[in-house]
Amino acid sequence: MNLALGIGIALIALFGAPLFVIFGSISLISFHNAGIDSSATIIEMYRLASAPTLVAIPLFTFAGYMMAESKTPERLVALAKPLFGWMPGGLAIMTIVACAFFTAFTGASGVTIIALGGLLYPVLVKEKYPDNFSMGLVTTCGSVGLMFPPSLPLILYGLISGASVDRLFVAGLLPGLLIILLLSLYSIWRNRGIKQQKHPFSFKEVIKAIKGAAFELPLPIIILWGIYGGYVTASEAAAVTAFYIFIVEVFIYRDLSLTKDIPRIARQSMVLVGSIVVIFAVAMGFTSYLIDEQVPTKLFEWIRLYITSKWAFLLMLNFFLLIVGSLMDIFSAIIVVVPLIIPIAKEFGVDPIHLGIIFLTNLEIGYLHPPVGLNLFLSSIRFKRSIINLYWVTLPFLMLLVLALIIITYWPDLSLYLLHFYGGK
Repeated sequence: MNLALGIGIALIALFGAPLFVIFGSISLISFHNAGIDSSATIIEMYRLASAPTLVAIPLFTFAGYMMAESKTPERLVALAKPLFGWMPGGLAIMTIVACAFFTAFTGASGVTIIALGGLLYPVLVKEKYPDNFSMGLVTTCGSVGLMFPPSLPLILYGLISGASVDRLFVAGLLPGLLIILLLSLYSIWRNRGIKQQKHPFSFKEVIKAIKGAAFELPLPIIILWGIYGGYVTASEAAAVTAFYIFIVEVFIYRDLSLTKDIPRIARQSMVLVGSIVVIFAVAMGFTSYLIDEQVPTKLFEWIRLYITSKWAFLLMLNFFLLIVGSLMDIFSAIIVVVPLIIPIAKEFGVDPIHLGIIFLTNLEIGYLHPPVGLNLFLSSIRFKRSIINLYWVTLPFLMLLVLALIIITYWPDLSLYLLHFYGGK
């Protein structure tokens, strides 16, 4: 009977059944076989609904979608060009910074590649950056900003793990900047012998561009200052951000129509949120079953037979997460994998905040990792390039991200320093 059910679930998964159906089925069947009432799954759903941080997800998502549908991408490019265009590799650095800012708010690499990639790739090629470099950079930068607040994956990790979302926002700053630095240095080195048109620095152009994006640029500062100044929680910061962007895009810039655009954007953004929350709810029921059956404890005991060092565990964890990141989308991976590795990492003395940054760095790399890295497929569709070609053009960037992962993994203070500096452990 159990074998037949297992085969049935596998078949509906192969035929494209929604992920929440698969997890919900596994959860209900597992509880039934263990002699536990199926209401245990519903209890987990109720616990999710009562989580105070949950409201941050739809609010930040709605804010990010409004920015994506407005002329924010054009204003960011217009600002980054005079700021970085005079430097060697300046337009490449502009691409990295603009995409990081944008991805932090949209929380999705796909939106960044489609919204900003289409703008930046032709500009890079026009400025005589090599075609393969430009394509690799645009594809890579789709997920670069996932470490910066108010990144949706950071919030989701906090909800799943129980770690403070506020602290995760701060912990991701230095690792995120490290990734930007490594990509920027490579961009300068890679294009060192190529004659490119440099744009002389013009203070007047910078001021003009700042004025153009004056209402959007303060957003990261407002969020961090509000949270760490003790004025708002992460959920309240999400509400402030959504309301602020709504006012700016509809009534100040007037990029969006109140009657035509806002209802459509709200519907599109909430479809994404709904899919995440439904998967989240049923997966928590399944996770509850795994914990009741002491699966994390048994995994830890098995791992301890072969691994006794914290650093060896982290190495094994990175290999595992790189595989997960290349096969699953970031939200599903967080929901499914985090509850299993949190207890094991705790036994090895890994700080849960540091673990979160390691986890998200791996999944950021997973967007580029063959065979099914999401960024590769999105760029293939957006720019009509073969997947094999994208494997090669993103390889140097993938290696840089792996280097960043090694540094982030084995230098915990990079993630934890700002927390210690501001008096929090």
